[in-house]
Amino acid sequence: MPLISSSYNPPFLFKNGHFSTVYAGAFRKIDNFSQKRERIELPDGDFLDLDWSFSGSVSSKVGILIHGLEGNAQRAYIAGSAKQLNTNGYDVCAINLRTCSGEQNRLYRSYHSGATEDLDAVIHHILANKNYSEIFLKGFSLGGNLTLKYLGEDRDIPKQVKAAMAVSVPCSLHSSCNELLKSKNIPYALRFKKHLIKKLKAKQKQFPKKISDTDIAQVISLKDFDDIYTSRAHGFKDALDYYEKCSSLPFLSNIKTPTLLLNAENDSFLGAACFPYQEAKNSTDLYLEVSKYGGHVGYYGQKNITYNEKRVIKFFNEV
Repeated sequence: MPLISSSYNPPFLFKNGHFSTVYAGAFRKIDNFSQKRERIELPDGDFLDLDWSFSGSVSSKVGILIHGLEGNAQRAYIAGSAKQLNTNGYDVCAINLRTCSGEQNRLYRSYHSGATEDLDAVIHHILANKNYSEIFLKGFSLGGNLTLKYLGEDRDIPKQVKAAMAVSVPCSLHSSCNELLKSKNIPYALRFKKHLIKKLKAKQKQFPKKISDTDIAQVISLKDFDDIYTSRAHGFKDALDYYEKCSSLPFLSNIKTPTLLLNAENDSFLGAACFPYQEAKNSTDLYLEVSKYGGHVGYYGQKNITYNEKRVIKFFNEV
């Protein structure tokens, strides 16, 4: 049932998916915005850094934001979304996933698309230590997949979690990986690879017996990285096993929290399996909006407020 017709219609240049993606990721800036960092300890001995921003008045509502692959809480898509939520009365906790806050995490493991235990830890930290009665989730790309998987897993979702939005989500990790390996995405894949290799070399310094120079030399594609590091560090057989077990797609039918999934037809990172029309049709709580334009976490908007930043306010206020 919940298939939503999208009204997003950007200026001409931003109808090009690549232009929209690159502009949002490389050129967009968020001014007059500040964050306060909090470090929390995790049950496994690691830590997460959370970057908070506030509405300016006492609020009972908090939004939790989760970034994408090799992102952080200072990226424009996180800061812009936090600023708009703040303006509309929400405090915001922006999560820096493990290794993404500017400091190496302590353990051999890191973050990945299905590591919902970290999101769960943040939610329970907020419930135990903060005075909020309503929690709202918003994830982008990898963080969107993580959000959807969290909501669809066999777990008790705290009653304070009222709604969620996920943007530009690779619901099928294998389908998305296949797209990223295509020639159209070479510039993006090379950029991701550069950052991931840097992280892998830092891990090698921490754990020299677990990562060899040969391992690093074998990372030619993003799939190679998942074969050599992601799968081994997180208990999967290989990259394909990781993709199968951590894709949010199989979990979507179990979502019982009002959730909006916003994906663009011209997002070059997403394969056909990343547009779960049937799952949304069969759901009462998963709302799917497929826009014609938007690129990957693009969604340019006037006055430096993106379409997805306006859309999340409307959706959260409606549910």
